[in-house]
Amino acid sequence: MTITFITGANKGLGYETARRLVEQGHTVLVGARDAEQGEKAATALGARFVRIDVTDDASVTAAAADVAAHEGSIDVLINNAGIAGPWGVDAATYSAADIQGVLDVNLVGVVRTTTAFMPLLRRSSDPSVINVTSGLGSLAFTHDPDRVESTVVTPLYCASKAALTMLTTQYAKALPDVRFNAADPGYTATDLNAHSGPQTVTEGTDAVVALATEGPGAASGRFVDRSGEISFSGT
Repeated sequence: MTITFITGANKGLGYETARRLVEQGHTVLVGARDAEQGEKAATALGARFVRIDVTDDASVTAAAADVAAHEGSIDVLINNAGIAGPWGVDAATYSAADIQGVLDVNLVGVVRTTTAFMPLLRRSSDPSVINVTSGLGSLAFTHDPDRVESTVVTPLYCASKAALTMLTTQYAKALPDVRFNAADPGYTATDLNAHSGPQTVTEGTDAVVALATEGPGAASGRFVDRSGEISFSGT
């Protein structure tokens, strides 16, 4: 049975990903910072809650130790936790703390979690890491007037997701024994965008679920959305 750990899984895309994977027979570990919300989500899903704050080294280490003690390994790590950061404010007022806050969750948190869970992944016969990125991190998409990404101006979030996509492809090259891929949910109605997206959370999790349910031998280093693989010449 596939064991999957998902960060930020108590709501939104993370919760829906967990729900769909439980339905497909995965043993799902719901990672969340808020214990009350995490426990509630896990109970509703038929999953197990593991507290994790991806911005805190001790919390991430403790989460990995918890999984080591209970499941002993994982097959899939889904780095889903993310924040939008400052939204609708004058970009000229951004502070160093603003960008540090966004990067600490969206990028540094991925490194923290991936490093802590790597020993557990390497106990799997087919380890996979899925990083939930965004088309808003694509230079091509954000400059294409025919794409919705070009209408959104959120510098810190976009920068963090551009970095995350690059981090994913570099991990794929540096760690060939583990499959690393980046998933773009698309413009999905979640708390992150005040539920303004036209896609449902089910549609928004199509790419992540597809990657999480691939069989052994699937490719690493890809950037995909719900329609399939995105060419890096278009990023």
